[in-house]
Amino acid sequence: MRFTKMEGLGNDYIYVNCLRETPENLPALARRLSDRHFGVGADGLICIKPGRRGDFAMEMYNADGSRGSMCGNGIRCVGKYVYDKGLTRKTCLTIDTDAGPRSLELHVRGGVVRAVTADMGEAGLLPPMEVEAAGERFTLHPVWMGNPHGVIFCKNPEEVDLERLGPLLEDHPAVGERINVEFAACPDEENLSLRVWERGSGITLACGTGACAAFAAGLREGKCATRALAHLPGGTLTLERRGERIYMTGPARIVFEGELPQKEEGKEII
Repeated sequence: MRFTKMEGLGNDYIYVNCLRETPENLPALARRLSDRHFGVGADGLICIKPGRRGDFAMEMYNADGSRGSMCGNGIRCVGKYVYDKGLTRKTCLTIDTDAGPRSLELHVRGGVVRAVTADMGEAGLLPPMEVEAAGERFTLHPVWMGNPHGVIFCKNPEEVDLERLGPLLEDHPAVGERINVEFAACPDEENLSLRVWERGSGITLACGTGACAAFAAGLREGKCATRALAHLPGGTLTLERRGERIYMTGPARIVFEGELPQKEEGKEII
């Protein structure tokens, strides 16, 4: 099985072309390949499949094998994958996801995709809620970006013990479902910084839907202008509200490509 390792701001995924054939037991495959010691190493697995209504479909699995409905950094890499590999010559695409169709605009230079603008849809904002974790109280802003998020504004995300608080907030009983958790700060209206704990993957260098969730919550709270830069440990995204929809622009890069054998010393690998 051939695969391509790709990343958007360090948020890395293993991509498999499933337009003709899909490997068996994708959750187990995601767990096996995402392991950074005994596998390829990634935040998860993304399969590119034929589109139902769109040009292509994205099927995503987190590092723990759980199914993900949407991934902002991941979908930008889908756009680069299908264009750079000659699967399409279109620079405006629609990708089917479990959260619904998402449109992409590919920014091509020198014959390859350098950046992608993704229509991330409308943010679903719920009223803020007070939660407690590890003896601390937080104001959490629930946001739906095709997947569930909880945004917490703070003075400095770098000072947050995310490894300790992330798993407690991800599965907090007051929220009702596993969420992605963002600790965010807005030094001014045109900049926000954040760190993310992704459900099923843990701490990641970037999260596109998480950046959009923090941006949407910042807009509601008067902390962000309608266009802002989101600074994450892996790099910077440009976010913009057009009408009721949020658009995200950022890079996509191929890290390396490889091939996995079906068997090794008589043992099944994939």
